[in-house]
This record gives sequence, C-alpha cells and structure tokens, in this order.
Amino acid sequence: MKTMTAVAACLMLGLAGPAFAQSHGAHGDHAAHGQAAAQGHQHADFESGRFHVRIDGPASPVGDIILIPGLSSSPEVWDGLTEQLKGRYRIHRIHVQGFAGAPVEDNATGPVAAPVAEDIARYIAEQNLNKPVVIGHSMGGTIGMMLAARHPDSVGKLMVVDMIPFMGAMFAQPGVNPTVESVTPAVEAMSAQTAAATDDAYRAQAAAAVTSMIKTESLRAGPLEDAATSNRVTSQNAYRELLLTDLRPELARITAPVEVLYVAFEFPGVTPEFTDGIYRMSYATLPGAELKRIDNSAHFIMLDQPAVFAAEVNAFLE
Repeated sequence: MKTMTAVAACLMLGLAGPAFAQSHGAHGDHAAHGQAAAQGHQHADFESGRFHVRIDGPASPVGDIILIPGLSSSPEVWDGLTEQLKGRYRIHRIHVQGFAGAPVEDNATGPVAAPVAEDIARYIAEQNLNKPVVIGHSMGGTIGMMLAARHPDSVGKLMVVDMIPFMGAMFAQPGVNPTVESVTPAVEAMSAQTAAATDDAYRAQAAAAVTSMIKTESLRAGPLEDAATSNRVTSQNAYRELLLTDLRPELARITAPVEVLYVAFEFPGVTPEFTDGIYRMSYATLPGAELKRIDNSAHFIMLDQPAVFAAEVNAFLE
C-alpha cells in the first residue's frame, strides 16, 4: 500500500484541488429568480437565508428527489437529469445562497454546508416530503451525508457523487490517520494564504480548475460562469469547512441505502484500483454503501457521462 503522502496528493488533485480553486470565483451577488422563471420551473414556498429551491415535476409524482450541487455550482448542473426524471418524480434543486449568482444572505459568514443541511431537514419536514431521495455532487455530497447522518428519518436514499467524508485527509502525514485536530494548522495556514490572493488570481485558478473537472469541453461554459459569479468569501468559508469536517465517525448513523459514484484520480503512476482503495478506506464506517467507479469522466460525472450517470440514478431509484 502506498503511503498517506500519495493518498494526500491524489485527494488534492482528484477532489480537493478543483473544489478549492473553484471556490475562488469573483463576487456575483445578483438574483437568479427572473432567469429561473423564464425556464419554467417554480420556486418552493420556503423561507431560508441558506438556499432557495427550484421545483420541477408532475402533479402526482411517484416520489421526491432533492438534488444538491457542489461548491460554487448552480442547479443547472442537474438540467439533464431533471429532464429525464421530472415526468415521474418531483425534483427539488437546491441553489445555495452565495453560489452562482445567488445573493449571499445568511451564508455571508461562517460555515455553509452544515447550516444548509439543517435547513434541508427543515425543508423536508415543512414541505411534508416522505423520505425523499437525496443526490449530492461534491460539497453537495457532504451536505447529503450530514443530512442522512444527523436526520436519518428524513432521507429515503442517498447518492453521493465524487466526494469522500473527510477532505482534510489530503493533509495527512505519512503513516498517520488524519484527524481534524492534526490537519487544522495546515488548513488554517492555507486559508490565510488564499485569502491574501488577488481576485485576478482567484479567477484564473477557478477557470483552470473547472477546465480540469470537466472533460467535455462544450459543457464547461456553465460551470465556469457559476464559479466566476460565486461570492468569494462564501466559497472560501465553505471550502475551509469541508476540510475541517470529518464525517467518518457519523456515517454509521445513516440508515438509508447509500451509493457513492466516483472517478479515478488522474495522477501520474496512480492506478484506478488505487482510487478504489481510497474510497473503500474512506467509507469503511459505512460498510453497506455501494461504491462504484465511473470511468472516462472527470469530477462532473453528470456532464461527462450523462447516459451512464442517468442509468445509475434510475437503477438506484428502483
């Protein structure tokens, strides 16, 4: 087995690096509601300073699905899946405040993922949703894990798309199991360094990161715009929170069926099987989770492999 240093490098390049760079978008605090109305979906009648919700679906759905995008991403990343499912299911697409042009509101300071997870639990209760399926990409996967672990009766099924339960593991020392306490000094030093970067540097890193996260060149424009119009402070705070959140001890509380889709780390000398090992190790405290690698894809599986992704979702729903 390779050292934890190699693990850290793989996590940084395969997951954390893109997410971190994507969090560096410029300010973009314009409302997206008018644009949303033009696209035909409705907004949920729900008061929250953490997110708003787009709803698509039939009058009599067979069930409810909550789709949570990743760091600095918008609900549009789920457009293809929504089109496939909205004839049968009622689709609830989360738009986190401060990301992709949405006003920052309550996400102006402090943690983002954990408060969003709590408000999604409240949303499920107030909207009288009966054990919805939750699908989260990247940071959205973290939020989904928080929701399913901390409110297990609220979630019917959970799919995590390309995310591990402890991103801070990339700061692990060789041969040492990482903890929040052990990685905090390195995370804080990195956070201070990135906070001092110029907006131009942030934007350049964001563009390079999005490019690396999507193999399909024709589909990069939307996520590039999302990153560029995300609030810098909100995204930075959310990324720091992800690095300092270890959900491994909480995974055993999840009672819903869980499937994790992931892609192989693209790092010289690292095999896909090595990535498999990282995911098995990361989810060892949730032995019932089904782990499935999706090949020929970068981080945005729903964009790079839409047919394969939709097939996996449909099989999971059934």
